[in-house]
Amino acid sequence: MNQPTLTDLEQIALQAGQILSQGYETALEIRFKGEIDLVTEVDQRSEAAILAEIQRRFPGHQILAEESGAQAGSAEHLWVVDPLDGTVNYAHGVPVFSVSIAYAFQGQLRLGVVFDPLRGELFRAQAGRGAWLGSRPLRVSNAAELGRSLLVTGFPYDIRTTAHNNLNTYARLALQSQGVRRLGSAALDLCYVAAGRFDGYWERSLRPWDLAAGGLIAREAGAIVTCLDGSPDLLSEPLSVIAANPILYPLLLAQVQND
Repeated sequence: MNQPTLTDLEQIALQAGQILSQGYETALEIRFKGEIDLVTEVDQRSEAAILAEIQRRFPGHQILAEESGAQAGSAEHLWVVDPLDGTVNYAHGVPVFSVSIAYAFQGQLRLGVVFDPLRGELFRAQAGRGAWLGSRPLRVSNAAELGRSLLVTGFPYDIRTTAHNNLNTYARLALQSQGVRRLGSAALDLCYVAAGRFDGYWERSLRPWDLAAGGLIAREAGAIVTCLDGSPDLLSEPLSVIAANPILYPLLLAQVQND
């Protein structure tokens, strides 16, 4: 079976981004998957277009997508797809959301693309070859202490019921850093770490489609990206992740592991 190129992922993400742009701030059909977990018909249209294009170009590849789950195929070739990362933002007209597409070969992330259609920002990476925003190479910040760091995080959909709701860690790090932001798109959080816009990121209770592409992009920009137990595997569940430059990473990890 053929392997895709970064250009394949870029083209597919751009097509999906058009669907998101066209549906933005229109009357949406919204369905609840949980108390605060939404899906819109635009999520589904975007995912259908992505899956159709992958299956047309690379028949027989396995796909893991947020809305439709696992699509049968060769486990050697795995696509990990989030057709609309930031659905709650999207449904409320908040302009922070993205398309996230990753490709893994033999269990290793090889390619990743995250596209913000409203800003026209295309983040991309290839394992061992670097990360870029458009044609500009990406590099993490050189922040060396929490007190001078701008951080970003997120909260789980079961925040109302789980003991691991991240609120204690958020409060602690809000007092120890320049600030902690919450954008609502894990893929963009990781890309912003890659671009040096944020110095560090952590979040609990995520899924592979939230992290795969953005995690590779951050790594290729020089970040250490792992689960909280130190595992580098972003394709297995459950996933709680931390990402930061090599100096800040152990400082942030120590704080997050305290929760």
